[in-house]
Amino acid sequence: MLVLVLNPGSSSLKYAVWQFDSGNLKASGQEVLRGAVERIGESEVTDHAVALESIVKELSSLLGERKLEAIGHRVVHGGRFTGPVLIDSEVIRYLELLNPLAPLHNVPAVLCIHAATRTWPQVSQVAVFDTSFHRTLPEHVWRYALPQGLCRQYGIRRYGFHGISVEHVGQRAARMLGIPWEKFDGVIAHLGNGASVTAVHGGQSVDTSMGFTPLEGLVMGTRSGDVDPGILIFLLRQGLCAEELDNLLNRDSGLKALAGDNDMRTITTSAATGDKDAQLALETAAHRLVRYIGGYHVTCGGANAIVLTGGIGENSAPFRTRVLEKLAPLGVKIDPVVNETVVGLKEARVVSAPESSIPVLVVPTDEQAAIAKATVAVVSTQ
Repeated sequence: MLVLVLNPGSSSLKYAVWQFDSGNLKASGQEVLRGAVERIGESEVTDHAVALESIVKELSSLLGERKLEAIGHRVVHGGRFTGPVLIDSEVIRYLELLNPLAPLHNVPAVLCIHAATRTWPQVSQVAVFDTSFHRTLPEHVWRYALPQGLCRQYGIRRYGFHGISVEHVGQRAARMLGIPWEKFDGVIAHLGNGASVTAVHGGQSVDTSMGFTPLEGLVMGTRSGDVDPGILIFLLRQGLCAEELDNLLNRDSGLKALAGDNDMRTITTSAATGDKDAQLALETAAHRLVRYIGGYHVTCGGANAIVLTGGIGENSAPFRTRVLEKLAPLGVKIDPVVNETVVGLKEARVVSAPESSIPVLVVPTDEQAAIAKATVAVVSTQ
């Protein structure tokens, strides 16, 4: 079975093709190819549908006579869905209702689903959700202290995100440590342009920093993370409309607001040359992250490991150093040599020193692999 995986970001579309043995779909598949279309909306690639057109042309030349048999889509917000689902018109209509809750990701995901349906109308498509892994959150964690009639009416609760990545790297970390996944307790931080932290207890999500939307929690590339909701009320009273607040919090805040740039590489370089705004941005982001890690160490019952993943978690040695040095009161100690050499490596590595009270692992994520396997699992039951 040949499976195409589409993983849309706010300005990118990652893709991969996986081959599975049709006679044994439970066996591990093999990646055939992968790629990405970047800078969508900033060039002649005006949107994700146009990006998919360019991918279709590339696939036609690379795959030849081989035909796709399934398509797996990463969808950030799954709302009521507790696991991957086969896509039909009713599922699409429901996902469109969720667009306002994750505008940077659900909107392009739905665009990709529509475009893929037009291109491959007979191919089964599956939606795999970032929220599914967090459906194990205890009620006292997912409830907000708001009138419950209001919450029930509008589906207001903590959903959590990055679940595909968190589960994937958590299972890899557990295998590295020789701990069964169902007994793994840890703190997993997915750090990229979007960033979140999850407390895992017994292989299940028990708390996570993102909430009803992907805005809550850490300082991110262009997203604010935690802010006093009174600020938003104040700004509404100053005349800002809902659309302006949406753009402010999703696109013009976070590292971009603090340092004038949302690229961690640029910010780290600027900070090293004495740029005060860049230094403040790094310190603010690290402080917020450490606060969550410390709290989640308690929440998960004492972490077997702290796991870092995502573009920043995997590749920014200076930011890892800044964060892990702040965790010294927990007995965490970094190995500076290993930490510097792990950048760009695809294999998982321990970057903490042997005497560290909690091992710190850098585990490269592979959402496409997880989505491909979930897609096959759904399609094979039809």
